[in-house]
Formats: sequence, structure tokens, C-alpha cells
Amino acid sequence: MIEEEIPAALSGERLDRIVSLVTECSRSDAAALVAAGGVLLDGAPQTAGKLRVKEGQVVVVDESMLPTPEAPHPDPSVVFTVVFEDDQIIVIDKPAGLVVHPGAGNPDGTLVNGLLARYPDIASVGEMHRPGIVHRLDVGTSGLLVVARTELAYRFLVNALASRDVGRVYRALVWGHLDNPNGVIDAPIGRDHRDPMRMSVVVDGKPARTRYRVLHAFRTPADVSVLECRLETGRTHQIRVHLSAIGHPVVGDGQYGGIRVPLPCPRPFLHAAGLELVHPLTGEELCFESVLPADLGAVEASLSDALE
Repeated sequence: MIEEEIPAALSGERLDRIVSLVTECSRSDAAALVAAGGVLLDGAPQTAGKLRVKEGQVVVVDESMLPTPEAPHPDPSVVFTVVFEDDQIIVIDKPAGLVVHPGAGNPDGTLVNGLLARYPDIASVGEMHRPGIVHRLDVGTSGLLVVARTELAYRFLVNALASRDVGRVYRALVWGHLDNPNGVIDAPIGRDHRDPMRMSVVVDGKPARTRYRVLHAFRTPADVSVLECRLETGRTHQIRVHLSAIGHPVVGDGQYGGIRVPLPCPRPFLHAAGLELVHPLTGEELCFESVLPADLGAVEASLSDALE
């Protein structure tokens, strides 16, 4: 069950849109769920998706009544780079612009579709609609992620991520110069109360921790800093939200205040540059690195006048 209180930003919206937002399903699936009696509004069943909700009302959604998603199909045209593979795991260097798995608005052409074409054995691993996937990268983020190839590897990696035993290292370029060269941002993340299409630091969010280290700081063409960020949790948009919350949004991130005139960037400057994990079968410690792709490398190369 999902329970949400309607924020002011969504007052007056249709109930089926609210259900679509909180479950991240399509509007048609949300409407079907409402019509089937899977939604309570202030404790009472509500079957009219067109009903307009009010601020402060409480919506309870029974996710189990959502239509079963169709299994994704193999698509050999999806391009991605494999940096490691064996009979248990696959480590991918994902290009920016590639969605990790099918979902509302992205039914196909995802990394999962490409994986199924190259590794059909993952079809029965993990969740049916996103086989093998144990963690994700935003569509605009490039870099490393690990995919499970067996159920044993899937369970092992899910547990390792939950217990913070997988090292995920990101390179980010942010606006401004940070006061401290090292720090931890420990702040809960959830849907923005004013704009539910965004995530935000909110008191009722889920716990989230990001550790950062300043690698370089520059003055030209603007005051910016290159950071190494390590995830201790894995919330949606976590690094982007946390850095924006402390006043240093990721350069090029239009959703969280990172687009500014002095330094154009083709996308959010965020790259999953390192991945550290224990092999689920052999126990070997594995470390992988990914260099900055050309588009972000060109932005970083344009920086000068470094601070000592």
C-alpha cells in the first residue's frame, strides 16, 4: 500500500493523475486501478478517476491491483558498452540518454531491452518488468552499473546495496566553491511538496546520505568545483537533490537549478565513474572505473584559473 497526503501543489488535480504520480504508472493504468476499487480517499473507496482532490486529503493506493506489466522484448539495436561479464554479473558503462528499464513513457528502447537481446538468460532474474536490474542511473547520467545474471547474484547484490556494501562513485561538476573540502549531506529525500514531478529534501522523506570530496575548484569561466561523490543510499535523483539543497547544483541540471549562462553543458554533469563490489559467487573484490565521456570531458577541459 502507498499512502500520500495531497500537497497544495496538487490540490484540484484528478485522482487518476495522483495515482499515476505516486505509483509511477501510466494514466490509463492508474484510471483502471481507480475504477477497480484500488484507491481510498480519506478512508473511503473512490472509483471515479476524474474526481478532483483537495489539499490535506489522504490517498491510499493498493499497488497489487495494478495491471501486470508486459514483459520487455529483446532489442538488439540498443547500444551500450560491457566492461565486465561472467556467468553471474554484467557491468555496463551506460551512455547518457539511455533509460535503464521500461516504464511509463518509455515502453521500449531501454537498456533492459538491449540486455535481453544480448543476454536472454536474465529474463527470469529479479523483477519481470526490469530483469537483472538491481540499481539505476538517471537517463541523463552516464557511467557504471551492475546487472545480475542469476537469481543468486540478484539476491546478493540487492542485499549488498541495502547494507551499503557496494561502492558507487560519481564525478560531478557543481556551481560555486564549497566551504569544506570534504563533507556528508545527510538529509531525507521525497517528492517536493510544491512540485511532485521533482524530488526534494523534505522532513517526511526517506533517509539519504551522500559523501563528497572536492577534487578541483575553478574560477573561469565561472566559479565551479569538481567533486567526487559517494552514495551511501540510493534515492531517486539523490546526488542532484542533495547538492542543490546545499546551494551547489550540478552544472547543466535544469530540473534542480543547474543551468546558468556562464558555462553551458549538454546535460547534467554527473558521471558514475567508479563501482566497487564483492563478486556474489567467488567473494573477490572487484573495482571498475569509467573515464569521463567526450561531452563532459570537453566541458571540464574548458575550465581554467584553478584555485590553489
